[in-house]
Amino acid sequence: MDKKKMSGFFRDDGTEINPGLIVKPSLCVSCRQDGNPDEEIICTLTRADQEHEKTFRCDAYEPKWPKPSKK
Repeated sequence: MDKKKMSGFFRDDGTEINPGLIVKPSLCVSCRQDGNPDEEIICTLTRADQEHEKTFRCDAYEPKWPKPSKK
């Protein structure tokens, strides 16, 4: 790791996380927070933390569209 680099995302072991290389799960694409610059950091770290997991989970998920109402 370049000791002069002091910004960006890093794993616990010090390796840099490239947000552009982390797959965005479909759950993220359908989330109200997708594209929100205020949530970019937490969303990136959540995806990076789970990138090798079989199932993706996000406690901050909010659907973009409301569920259809049952009549």
